[in-house]
Amino acid sequence: MLVDGDYCTDVENKCKSSWYDKSNRKLICEEFEPWSRCVGDKQKKRFCMDMYTWPNQKGARPEVMNRFHQAELKCAAVGKRLCTESEWTMACEGPRYLPFPYGYVRDTNKCLGDVEWDGPDMKKVAARDPEELARLWKGVRNGSQPGCTSEYGVADLPGNVDEVVASESYHRTDFRGKFDSVHTGGPWYKGVRNQCRPKIYTHDEGFYYYFLGFRCCSEPDGEPTDFRTPQQIEKHWTLERVERDAGFTLADMKHKLELKDEGKCTCSPKDILCKTMCGTLLGPSAKDYR
Repeated sequence: MLVDGDYCTDVENKCKSSWYDKSNRKLICEEFEPWSRCVGDKQKKRFCMDMYTWPNQKGARPEVMNRFHQAELKCAAVGKRLCTESEWTMACEGPRYLPFPYGYVRDTNKCLGDVEWDGPDMKKVAARDPEELARLWKGVRNGSQPGCTSEYGVADLPGNVDEVVASESYHRTDFRGKFDSVHTGGPWYKGVRNQCRPKIYTHDEGFYYYFLGFRCCSEPDGEPTDFRTPQQIEKHWTLERVERDAGFTLADMKHKLELKDEGKCTCSPKDILCKTMCGTLLGPSAKDYR
């Protein structure tokens, strides 16, 4: 989808009604006053964003459990790149800077949320245990939430799975500048942010999780797309460095995607890297939330 308009660096909203979630110790705004005001700088942006989370196919499950550089190479394998934090926010807020893609009143029937916590076995998650990942899966399929579409036409932001994006805050000296990896949106659980603008800056590039997905962006109008993040471009990272951190090469990933298109991306049960590349870590007993 083409996203073309003004991004605002700082948006003012006023919460009208809220509730406190004890488990996350977080105040959740249920309804905002029906206005948004840009109190920061407006920046013209024009870019393309996948309508859905990877693999960007309607009816597919969002793919989870990728480390940052693995997601980056998957985008690179299809000629794209990870979206930046401001691009994700802009695509979600739309031209009116909405707190939710559909308006000012939180609605988890439109964008999945408020699912009760189910106590993950962290050792099994770390080991990518297929049965545990299937048990924990509470997401829905890409495109199955018609009400969860932004005014730019991008689907499923926020809610369903959390998404990883590339940092534009790496020059900061506080916690926001620590990692290239930024999390945005909010997963299906109760008591999380599930808004367009809030971000999490505390997970490094090696982090992966059972509700963490990603989507890809690219340059519009036939312009070439550099797969690297803004920070990597500034620091002159090479493809080989990203490949080393991902654990596989760009050529390997392109080959796996070709096999996947042919229905031949199969792996042995213990080959975690292969299943990560093929997107087949979820066990067969996984059930969609709705």
